[in-house]
Amino acid sequence: MIRTLSPKDYNEVLHIGHFFRKGDPVIMDLTQLSDDVARQVVDFCAGLICGRGGEMERLDKQLFLLQPPAKPRIAAAHIPDLAHLAG
Repeated sequence: MIRTLSPKDYNEVLHIGHFFRKGDPVIMDLTQLSDDVARQVVDFCAGLICGRGGEMERLDKQLFLLQPPAKPRIAAAHIPDLAHLAG
């Protein structure tokens, strides 16, 4: 199951980390965050990827896909219409 999260502040990185560590791919929609907070969330996720393995792919300016290790990879082209997320 792909989790789609739209954090409203930095404290919500806990949810991103929880689902990622559980092994679920996570789509992060950072459009509701200021540029500074969005940068902090991306930095957190970069550390998460570095420490836990996996990959982070930028799908749009403020839309990212985090894929845990040892899961079949999801190609961005196979994700249903993302237009509603980038709002």
